[in-house]
Parts: sequence; structure tokens; C-alpha cells
Amino acid sequence: MAKDGATELVETFFAAVAAGDLPDSLLTPDMTGWITTQGTMDKTSYQGLIRLLARMTDGPLRFTIDAVTAQDDRIVAEARSAGRLISGEDYTQTYVYVFRLRDGRIASVAEHYNALVAQEKLLPLMKELQTS
Repeated sequence: MAKDGATELVETFFAAVAAGDLPDSLLTPDMTGWITTQGTMDKTSYQGLIRLLARMTDGPLRFTIDAVTAQDDRIVAEARSAGRLISGEDYTQTYVYVFRLRDGRIASVAEHYNALVAQEKLLPLMKELQTS
């Protein structure tokens, strides 16, 4: 079965996140991000969070895409991640991503996830890395 454009874009996005670098070529110049624990941010801030996440993990996160639904300019992806943090702890998370597209690129992404897991596992590392 051939992959459709929506699935291919989602796979490209998750591969970029796993690599720790979300390239401009995937995003519109005015792209916005939204995450459960911080709200809305501009493209540069969102890309910075992706790089920070890569610094918090001991190797890339492994993403599993459970479902992709596309309609008009929206793609919704249900996904899971697993990996190990630099603290030695395992990190698993579940997500629902809502992408808005324009001209074949991501114009916005809303990242819904379990805030309790993120606050317990990532927040301490985030603070440690931002002060070092």
C-alpha cells in the first residue's frame, strides 16, 4: 500500500524530532507551536524545545505512530514515544498531534501529551540544562 502525503509528512516530522532538529524546510516561516505544558510559541522557540529534548535524552526517542487522520489542511496523529533520559530513567509518553498545513509545510502544530509524565521526568532535566 502506498503512503499518502499526510502519513509521509508525519513520519518526516517524527524523524526530525527524534534527530533533535526540526528543519525550516518542513515549516512555514510563520509556523506556531503549542504544547500542553507551555502553550503557544513561535517557530524558533518550538525548534529550540526540540533541540532541548534531544539534549535530555540518551539517544533518540523512538516514535510509534498509531494512527493518522487527514482532512482538508489538518492532520491528526496519535503516537507514542519511548527512550532513555540522560538521568538514566526510562521515558515513555503518549501524544495527539494536530498539524495545520499550508503550501505543503507545517503552519502549526499542537502537541497534546500527558503533562504529569512531562513535569515529573522532563522538567527537572530542563531546569538543569538551562542553568548549566
